[in-house]
Amino acid sequence: MNFENILTITKGGITTITIDRPSKLNALNRSTIKELHDAFKMADEDTKTKVIILTGSGEKAFVAGADISEFADFSVAEGEHLAAEGQAILFDFIANLSTPVIAAINGFALGGGLELAMAAHFRIASDNAKMGLPEVSLGLIPGYGGTQRLPQLVGKGKAMEMILTAGMIDAQKALDYGLVNHVTNQDELLDLAKKIASKIQINSSVAIAAAITAINANYEEGENGFDTEVIQFGKCFGTADFKEGTTAFLNKRKAEFPGK
Repeated sequence: MNFENILTITKGGITTITIDRPSKLNALNRSTIKELHDAFKMADEDTKTKVIILTGSGEKAFVAGADISEFADFSVAEGEHLAAEGQAILFDFIANLSTPVIAAINGFALGGGLELAMAAHFRIASDNAKMGLPEVSLGLIPGYGGTQRLPQLVGKGKAMEMILTAGMIDAQKALDYGLVNHVTNQDELLDLAKKIASKIQINSSVAIAAAITAINANYEEGENGFDTEVIQFGKCFGTADFKEGTTAFLNKRKAEFPGK
């Protein structure tokens, strides 16, 4: 599939999706959101893809925010629809994807950009990265999950301060907050992402999908994460990956998971 605003490449079990609107600092518009949905769906359905890396083109920005020109004159109903649609087709879609997603934050991740990074299963950042949710400075609040995911990641107090001041934090503070897992220089960012991805992809993709489901359940209203864990744990016993993993362990050899 040909895309206008993103680039995708699959190599060695890793699909890298790059948002490619450098003249707009990779800002999200509705077209880009739709393309990202399609790219993530394709990667998730590709049995050769074990890990997805999401990043931005250039050296300045991961995603500098949403394209404000698209919704500056929206009504209340249109604004609500914009948020609901975006969450459904992209942000929640990524968060619940069975294929693990690593966000490689290579510069500014602001507003919808930080929300996009937070939808990934975890984040790494270049040392020049800046992150924030500046929506209240525009008379808005984060609408793509930011008010929910940021407190989950950094705690209520820090999230309140970040959102209410509309301020930015640098990569080191993001690391201190637990918003990102690792910080490195920009030249080594994708190499680090691929190094982590290579450690993930040698494991059972079926078990990884089950783990994502169980972990996410703790943050879902009405869900009991412990109950979900029990169910997903039990399901693993019926998989070919479980049989291969335990057999390999008992025979002291490296497992070759079929992904079933």
